[in-house]
Amino acid sequence: MGIVTDYLAAREGENRTALEHVITVARELAPDATEGESYGMPALLYRGKGLVAVLEAKAHLGLYPFSGQVLPGLAADLDDFDWSPGALQFTAEHPVPDDLLRRIITDRMSQIDAQLDKKRRPPAGAST
Repeated sequence: MGIVTDYLAAREGENRTALEHVITVARELAPDATEGESYGMPALLYRGKGLVAVLEAKAHLGLYPFSGQVLPGLAADLDDFDWSPGALQFTAEHPVPDDLLRRIITDRMSQIDAQLDKKRRPPAGAST
């Protein structure tokens, strides 16, 4: 068990099912993701960085991709949701469509890959 699994186990009903679905899709896309914490939230971590978190609030569910760029990049597809650069609100009755969910997660994975791979490359002109 981990922090995400424990968090989801404490939820009930349709909200739990909707939150678990997001995590299931994320695990399919990033099978090596681990459970941990990012910004104080139970989260899936990809290459040690926050990939996605889902939380239950009083009036909605929230998806957090730990990036201020992913959701604005998909703004044209978010008309049916309340969102900010760092969070997408949804409900069990109005979940995030799987194709959109997959794009959010893969875009975040691409950001993490680019960020970490850039750190590993020697600067241009440097000898190896």
